[in-house]
Amino acid sequence: MKESGSDAPPFIRYYRPELDDDQLLARSKKFREELSERRSVRHFSPRPVAKEVIEHVILTAASAPSGAHKQPWTFCAISDPLIKSEIRQAAELEEKQNYGGRMSAAWLDDLEPFATNWQKPMLETAPWLIVVFRQMYTLSDHEEKVKNYYVSESVGIATGILLAAIHQVGLVALTHTPSPMNFLERILNRPSNERAFLLIPVGHPDPEALVPNLNRKKVGEVLHWHI
Repeated sequence: MKESGSDAPPFIRYYRPELDDDQLLARSKKFREELSERRSVRHFSPRPVAKEVIEHVILTAASAPSGAHKQPWTFCAISDPLIKSEIRQAAELEEKQNYGGRMSAAWLDDLEPFATNWQKPMLETAPWLIVVFRQMYTLSDHEEKVKNYYVSESVGIATGILLAAIHQVGLVALTHTPSPMNFLERILNRPSNERAFLLIPVGHPDPEALVPNLNRKKVGEVLHWHI
């Protein structure tokens, strides 16, 4: 540890109330059951969602760990109908090419059960779009490049927390990845150090929303004990 008076960050005492084994088990089961209901939804209600709700879920995501605490993420929250329309048009242009030949036959076969296509009306119907950007490096006050570490891993963790937070407050989301996504950097006028990571419509589900009837992998397929 660096000597006192250096530029090392100060340390503070960490505290959380200690829970007994029954409380730990009950909490872990409750959280698992709640998150197991999370689904990717493609049919949104236009019902408004307060700006403050979106701010809270994004700040929750921004509590994620990151390499050297560089926090290499930017979240853009969009409700402006004109910007959402421009994003939809640009996304559909890329998706039309993807479905029209860019994607392999195997990829299209894997997508067939989900009944997806190049049309993305949810990008306008959902009251909010959250675009997650990776900061490939940080720009200093003098426009010098400062290295960030484990950028994709850090932003991926933050996005997972974001999706959990959206579900916990009672909203739904869709992780949308039109490829390429550089139109988002242009439309949202992002700086040169940022790259689009995910485009996430957020809102209430349409009352008639349907989702595929999927089965998640069983515990033995995702968990291996080494005790």
